[in-house]
Amino acid sequence: METDTTQESAGTRMREAAHKTYTLPKMRLLERAVATLSPFERILFWLLAAAFMLSAFIVFVALNEHVTTPTPVRGGTLHEGVIGAPRFINPLLALSDTDRDLTALIYAGLTRPSADGTLIPDLAERYSISEDGTEYTFVLRDSARFHDGVAVTADDIVFTVTAAQDSNLRSPRRADWDGVSVERVNDRTVRFTLERPYAPFLENTTMGILPRHIWTNVSAQEFAFSNFNTQPIGAGPFALDAIAYNSSGIPTHYTLRSFSQYTLGRPYLTTLVVHFYPNEELLLDGFVAKDIDSLSAISSAAVRTLDNTEGTLIRATFPRIFGVFFNQNKNHIFTDAAVREALIVLIDKQRIVDEVLSGYGSVIDSPIPPGMVEGQYTLADASIATTTPEREERARTILEDAGWEFDETLQQWTDGEQLLTFSLATANTPELKAAAQLAAAMWGEAGIPVRVNIFETGELNQSVIRPRDYEALLFGEVVGRGLDLFAFWHSSQRDDPGLNIALYTNTTADDVLTEARREADRKERDALYRAFEEEVRADMPAVFLYSPDFLYRIPQDLQGVDIGLVTTPDERFADVHTWHTHTKRVWHFFK
Repeated sequence: METDTTQESAGTRMREAAHKTYTLPKMRLLERAVATLSPFERILFWLLAAAFMLSAFIVFVALNEHVTTPTPVRGGTLHEGVIGAPRFINPLLALSDTDRDLTALIYAGLTRPSADGTLIPDLAERYSISEDGTEYTFVLRDSARFHDGVAVTADDIVFTVTAAQDSNLRSPRRADWDGVSVERVNDRTVRFTLERPYAPFLENTTMGILPRHIWTNVSAQEFAFSNFNTQPIGAGPFALDAIAYNSSGIPTHYTLRSFSQYTLGRPYLTTLVVHFYPNEELLLDGFVAKDIDSLSAISSAAVRTLDNTEGTLIRATFPRIFGVFFNQNKNHIFTDAAVREALIVLIDKQRIVDEVLSGYGSVIDSPIPPGMVEGQYTLADASIATTTPEREERARTILEDAGWEFDETLQQWTDGEQLLTFSLATANTPELKAAAQLAAAMWGEAGIPVRVNIFETGELNQSVIRPRDYEALLFGEVVGRGLDLFAFWHSSQRDDPGLNIALYTNTTADDVLTEARREADRKERDALYRAFEEEVRADMPAVFLYSPDFLYRIPQDLQGVDIGLVTTPDERFADVHTWHTHTKRVWHFFK
């Protein structure tokens, strides 16, 4: 019994100790001091104490902001909307914007475009160029892997380029590799040899690389029908995770997961979901309904409808130029330099940019997109007429000095043998059609009637542009990062499949263009293009109108998006591996 009582007493003492309250001596003193205060003094004391605590917190937050840096962490999902369903998610076959978007996310090339317009090594660790500019040698990274874990080797590079060159495959990339030989030096080294120096060649090395072990047994005839065109395996920043289909068996979205072994580092975004819409209207509906977070490749007018929605609009340089190109072989009036000059003077280019592009573009007066050549010509360099009466008066003077007279009865210009009138062809797209009609109206108000002929895009290419069957053509040219203008303006490219749609002929310009595509030094090449620009401006073979902006709407919490120059819409994903929605603050000395 005594033992039980002793144990009970010990247990009681332990419970009492567990529930005993300990008070710091200084807290007792503070409590006594507060107790001596009057009610008013007590309220004042606690207000001052609260103010002190708040101030201390603010100081701490400010100090934390000063000595720490927000650092991206992995996590988050981006839902991207695009127009059209995928068919060829394949770097050799991709044709549509949707195909190219997914190809850019899933595949990787030897190099990759960066936000500032330069190229950086991707699958390649480094590369070198021979002194004569005809040999390019690439060394692959040891860490380069395809999504199935197989190492990327020189054999994969040789296989991909050889396939692109195969005429039976009919790859859109074939012309890029024409006249280029490729050889395997060892497992990690591959060499390209050109027939002659070609400075923009490096652009070609951004092409995604196919896994040879998957495609080697697929013949050229079967290439376009392989399931790997819709269920691709590449070495890019994201890998295919799942495909969702509707009741008709048409894919509604692709779910991509970040690739942990991507050469430039695992993307911060965990998941990227690409949703497919049949047209722009449904794409916009999806955005407003918040089914998607981001979208691009929409018209500037559509962007205006999103002004009151959440998100950030990115405007990037788009190296494309749009203008009216004169065909002197189809209408004799264009052989008169005064006529060409008057037509140029009469166009209010800023009005076209404002009304057709809703202001999302730049006025141009050159075949070179803005900002691509140091010291290039801009409209700010010239004194030009700014109002309609000023333009019409200047055009009247130009025509009258050249022997043209305005027939008051006909309300048209004539040189005594022919009337000053022509037809203008363009594609049936909202922006091109609107621009053509607005330009025609400007000329018509000055007594130069213009017939606008609208064609579906396919018909325009096949029946109008290829046979050069137009008097004037409002169209665009995708210049590209390499700024190789040879195909657009060299006299040898006047006939199909050349792209010289102005049928421009100038021996000095030919020589400059030939030299520019061989010149590796950027400053020297810029000087050559400035000389070419002066030749074109003097000859006036076209009315250069505008260069559109690339527009990309993204969510406000998406960070790390740095888009400076995109030659095609898919290049918005050039730095997708750095995009992030999650961050944490890290002390400077831990970085």
